[in-house]
Amino acid sequence: MNIPSDAVPESPLESPVVTPAAVSQTRPLYWSVRRELWENRSIYIAPLAVAAVVLLGFLISATNLSERRRALLLLDPAQQQAVIEKPYDIAAMLMIATAFIVGVFYCLDALHGERRDRSILFWKSLPVSDLTTVLSKASIPVVILPLLVFTITIGTQLIMLLLSTAVALMNGLSPTTWTQLPMFQMSLVLLYGLIALALWHAPIYGWLLLVSGWARRATFLWAVLTPLAICVFERIAFGTSHFASLLQDRLFGFAAQAFDFSAHGTIGSLTQLTPLRFLSMPGLWIGLAFAAAFLTAAVRLRRYREPI
Repeated sequence: MNIPSDAVPESPLESPVVTPAAVSQTRPLYWSVRRELWENRSIYIAPLAVAAVVLLGFLISATNLSERRRALLLLDPAQQQAVIEKPYDIAAMLMIATAFIVGVFYCLDALHGERRDRSILFWKSLPVSDLTTVLSKASIPVVILPLLVFTITIGTQLIMLLLSTAVALMNGLSPTTWTQLPMFQMSLVLLYGLIALALWHAPIYGWLLLVSGWARRATFLWAVLTPLAICVFERIAFGTSHFASLLQDRLFGFAAQAFDFSAHGTIGSLTQLTPLRFLSMPGLWIGLAFAAAFLTAAVRLRRYREPI
């Protein structure tokens, strides 16, 4: 006697069961970076706000373009070029400074914030490793912010160029005086400077991420006071300031290695770029080694840390 089976036959149209191999194809690092951009909107809002302020100030200063043009004609061609490029250089420097400030405060809150609001419990329940999470957070100041600031800066400079051209035409002036800018060259110099700065500051971001994953509160104070205490101890105990000099060089010393300001040409010209000298500096690779060590420690901390 045959007993009818209760099993429902599988339809050929049914979707196959999702396997772990298929899940791994969703690129967890990519989506982790997308998560950081979604949760931390200041990453792109702050540079856009600075760009808006720069454009507003440039528009106001363009109202006296005719007086500036008469003063400009009294200078030699090299000085004229320097005066014309100055607002664009100031805009680029402000954007670079903004990127560093945003990167610092982002790193200080990157691992601490998810412990403070207890969202770490949710994110740890997902099939994303601690290594992937920490690398996605480290990529924000080292990769994402430089590319974002580069794009916003180029767009800002192009709008500044269009504004100066429009104001010159409205005042009956020839716009050629204000449009003779090596935009492509300026873009290459900016991109090179952002990459060099990100690599040079990588150990700083790694240290901040480590403090963010370790400290229970006051991450900024722990990040700043710890190296400051080392400087004070060295000064009192040995009468030297080697660690303070090392910190100063790590903050501001990249320009002397990445650029040759004694070379001929205007400031920011391609002749002043020294990528081979910069990449051959032992200080760069030692700093990257420290950054890797800090990130490794941050990964281990996140693995065992609980909500605050």
